[in-house]
Order: sequence, then C-alpha cells, then structure tokens
Amino acid sequence: MADALQHRLATQLRQRILEGHYQPGTAFPSYRSIADEYGAGRGATYRAVQALRDEGLLEGTPRSRLTVRHAAGVRTLAYPDAEWPYGRGDAERGRQRADVQLAARLACPPHASVTWERVELLDPDGRPAMILTTWRTGRRRPHETARISVATHRLTQVEAHLLGLLTGTLALLVDRTRYDVAGAVTEVADLVLPADRWTVGG
Repeated sequence: MADALQHRLATQLRQRILEGHYQPGTAFPSYRSIADEYGAGRGATYRAVQALRDEGLLEGTPRSRLTVRHAAGVRTLAYPDAEWPYGRGDAERGRQRADVQLAARLACPPHASVTWERVELLDPDGRPAMILTTWRTGRRRPHETARISVATHRLTQVEAHLLGLLTGTLALLVDRTRYDVAGAVTEVADLVLPADRWTVGG
C-alpha cells in the first residue's frame, strides 16, 4: 500500500514537472507542503521526491531546497587548458603531503608539501558546471604547454554534494598537467564534469 502511494505521488509530481507547473530553475515545494497538498504521509512523500531526484528531474544538496532541474543540454569543453570564462563558486585551499601517485604526477618526491585548491566552476546561469582541483609544489608559474587525458569517473560523496547530484553519478575526469617552457611540471589538475552535460574536445 505504501509503495503504491509513493508511486502514485511520484507520478503526479513528475507529470506536473513535465507539464511546466514547476518551472526549471525554481524551488520545488517542501516535503511538508507536498504531504499537506496530496494528503500523503511524510515517508511516502520523501521517497516519492527522492525518486524524482534519482531520475534527474530535481537537483540540490541534501540540506538545501531542491530545485527543478533544467533539461540537460550537452556542452563541449573544447579547450580544457583554457581559463574558465564564467563565474566561480565556493573554493577551498590548503596544503598536504603528496602521496606516491600525486608525487609522480607532479614529478616531486613523495611526501613533499604541495598546495591544493578546489573550486566550483559555474555555468553562464550560475549553476555548478564542474569541479576543478589543482595541485602545485610552489608558487603559481606561467605554463607553456599542457597534456590532457580523459577517463570516466563516478562522483564521490564530496563531488556529488558540490554539484548537487547523487553519489556515484557518471562523470568525466579530465587529468591536466601543465609544463613550463623547459618542460618542468608547473601544476596538475583534475576537472570533474557530469557526463550527461559535457563532452571533452581538444
């Protein structure tokens, strides 16, 4: 009975989204207001709304208000080495000791102290587009060339939270290494992009 109620409620809410009653980019009603409007219990309401989130119709982080997701348009990241032309969101910075894998990427000794930064890069409409994490061993230096490789990746819990998606969502992982004029590594970076929104060129 509970499953049938949840399914019926999810169907009604889905239909209202698809018909445009809830517009893309707008706040989705709270669990409480949905439960009151449809005469449903909190548990069934929560499961119905989460089903719509799982389908990609809603987006948002667990403790924030959910919004109706825009239809996924696929963009191409043509030049992964170019500076990001749009806005930047939240950023974190710090220092860490390089593990063996990171040391190999940076061409530095294991356990060397490195600077890291993680920042949300935003779409033209201000929504999170991707996550950029960089590491370097010293001051930021100009680079001359870059090497790019692309692989598939499943979003970690932290990445999913920043992008407003579900943990495990398929993504593209762009591994970028920048070199100075002498061929020394200046910086390495990981760009994480939702696979249903992006392709990578160049």
